[in-house]
Amino acid sequence: MSSPRSAVPTAAAVPSRSSVPSPSSIPARSTPVTGGSATSSAAPTVAELMDFVRSAARDEALIASLPLDPEGRTWIRLDGPGGSEAWLIGWPPGTGTGWHDHADSFGAFTTAVGALTEHSLAVRLPTDGWRTLELTDGVDRSRDLATGQGRAFGQNHVHEVLNESEVAHAVSVHAYYPPLPRIRRFSRTGAVLRLEQTERPEDWQ
Repeated sequence: MSSPRSAVPTAAAVPSRSSVPSPSSIPARSTPVTGGSATSSAAPTVAELMDFVRSAARDEALIASLPLDPEGRTWIRLDGPGGSEAWLIGWPPGTGTGWHDHADSFGAFTTAVGALTEHSLAVRLPTDGWRTLELTDGVDRSRDLATGQGRAFGQNHVHEVLNESEVAHAVSVHAYYPPLPRIRRFSRTGAVLRLEQTERPEDWQ
């Protein structure tokens, strides 16, 4: 495995906010502004994405550049390594993503400020042809990610990410490769998972 890069991200879009964040409200994609560190045209590895989000999370000036909103998440597009899609995200108390996946993209994220909780499913969902699915026992996973902690994930990863604090903001850095081709959004009632919506890049450009 090649050595992880230490690329430093730079902001590439004006921060946006939404009380119920979703890809449809993410700023239009644009060519990232290149900062002081050059990135390779080669596809990044999972280890390189993990190294990138950890490096970005330690960049105090970058973290401080993100405006925080008391009601909705805020975010800035970053210049990720090797053509990856990367975001700096602010999480007000009590906010979360809802259940979703990332199609064929793998990725990594790290908490830069505060703490986040991830609930995930240790199962690969069918690609197409279903609306509801009954989950089997034992597929649920949960982890708490304090400041400086993160995780990487493979393709078709299904999860939700939450800031469960009642008083404190959290900030995190995320990177995905290839850039997200689609996101499926789910609702869940007990063991029943329901596909609610499929979003593609043109839906949030």
